Amino acid sequence: MTRVLRRTFARWLPLAGLATAVCVLVYCAVQQLWRHAANDPQAQVAQDAAVRLAGGQEAGAIVAGAQVDLSYSLATFVTVVNDTGAIVASSARLRGEPRVPPAGVVDYVRREGEERVTWQPEPGLRFATVAVRYPGGVVLAGRSLRENEERTAQFGHVVLIAWAAMLAGLAVLSWLSELLLSG
Repeated sequence: MTRVLRRTFARWLPLAGLATAVCVLVYCAVQQLWRHAANDPQAQVAQDAAVRLAGGQEAGAIVAGAQVDLSYSLATFVTVVNDTGAIVASSARLRGEPRVPPAGVVDYVRREGEERVTWQPEPGLRFATVAVRYPGGVVLAGRSLRENEERTAQFGHVVLIAWAAMLAGLAVLSWLSELLLSG
């Protein structure tokens, strides 16, 4: 019996490694796809706002409307900063105050024209943001990643259950194949 178990384990181990690699690959691919897709609405908002600002529209008109409380809202927000990085107008508020986008992002966008980055103004608050250059500054559009991250965590649980089921199934199949070959 010990010999059968050792040979079964030897058959199972490379299959378990392969199953693990496939599950990790699937999880990482889906997580990255969902994270990058989370930028799509902000890209449109930021690019349209940059065009409107370049055309002479006032920053206040770009961010007009309801203020977005970053501590709980899932709504898209817009922040316009000048070339020095100071806020010109913003629909985003955290504890009643607008938040300045990270200086490194503003510097990068001034040089390169656009940046897509996850912004975390404080622990527990993460935002998918797209920043676009316009003559005179940078416009940043963002939206909470809360729903995206909850969906990713749920998917991770499904992958974990599938991985465990695959390992168990492969163990049974390895044992049966060993019995058939040694019998």
